Amino acid sequence: MRLIVRRLVPLALLLGVLPGPLSEASAQDTAAFFRQNCASCHTIGGGRLTGPDLKGVAARKDRAWLAHFIVSPRRVLDSGDPYAQQLLQEARGVVMPDVAGMTPQLAEALLDLIAAESALPKSQFAGVAVPTRPFTAADVERGRALFRGDERLVNGAPACLSCHAVRGVGGLGGGHLAPDLTKVYERLQGRKGLATWLNAPPTPTMQSLFAGRALTDAELQPLVAYFEHAATQGGEDPKTGLLTFVLLGLGATVVGLVTMDAAWRSRLVSVRRALVERSRLARS
Repeated sequence: MRLIVRRLVPLALLLGVLPGPLSEASAQDTAAFFRQNCASCHTIGGGRLTGPDLKGVAARKDRAWLAHFIVSPRRVLDSGDPYAQQLLQEARGVVMPDVAGMTPQLAEALLDLIAAESALPKSQFAGVAVPTRPFTAADVERGRALFRGDERLVNGAPACLSCHAVRGVGGLGGGHLAPDLTKVYERLQGRKGLATWLNAPPTPTMQSLFAGRALTDAELQPLVAYFEHAATQGGEDPKTGLLTFVLLGLGATVVGLVTMDAAWRSRLVSVRRALVERSRLARS
C-alpha cells in the first residue's frame, strides 16, 4: 500500500490534482505576468490609465467574452463588436495588442486573478501613488540627475540616458537606441500613467533591464517631475547631439592622423637617409 501511495502522489502533483504549493506558485506566476504585461495600461481599483480599470470587470461583461478578448483583442475589434469599439474610443484609439504567449488557459487564470484582487480592500495592482501638488525645481533637477546617471539608481538599473534622449538633456544629447522621451508625459496621459509605466515597463528590453532592479518610489516621483517639465520645453530632440558626436569623432580622427603624420614623418626621413647612405658607401 505504501508503495502505491508513493507512486500515486507524484502523479497527482504532476496532474495538479492535489492542492498545495503548486497552485500558489501558479498564482504567483499569473500575478507576475499581469505586472509585466498588463499593469502599464490597467489598474485593479486604481482608476483608468490607457485602458480601463479592471476592478469588477466581470460585472460589466460576461466571462466568456472577456476571455476571448484577452486572447485576441484585434480579432474581436475586427469583428465589429460594439463593446470592443466602445473600449477603443475610450482608449483614444489605442489598440490593446495581442500578448505573446497568451492562451485560453492563461486568460482564465488572469480573470481569476482580477476577481480575487477586486475583492480585496486594496489590490496590489491599484497603481502608483503620485502627488497632485506642483513639482518643485528641486524635484525636476533630481529627476534630471537620475535620467543622466549623475545619481545612481538605488537598485542598480542603468540610467535612462543610456538608451533614451530628452530635449536639452546635454551637449551630446542622449541615447538613440530607444524612443525620445521628451513627450512621453503627454503620450502616457499624465502623471499616473507615466508613473505606472515606469513602475512596470511592458517592453521586453525594459523588462530585462529592470528585472529585480525596479525603481523606488523616491526615484519615480522626480523622474515624473522631469518628464513633466520636459513636455513643456518644445518638440523632441532634433538629434543635434548625435550630429555633434559625429562631428567631434571626425575632428578627433583628423587630429589623430595629423599628429601621427608629424610624429612619423621625420622618423621615416631619417631611416630613408641612413639607407641611402649605406647604399652609396656599398657602391663606392
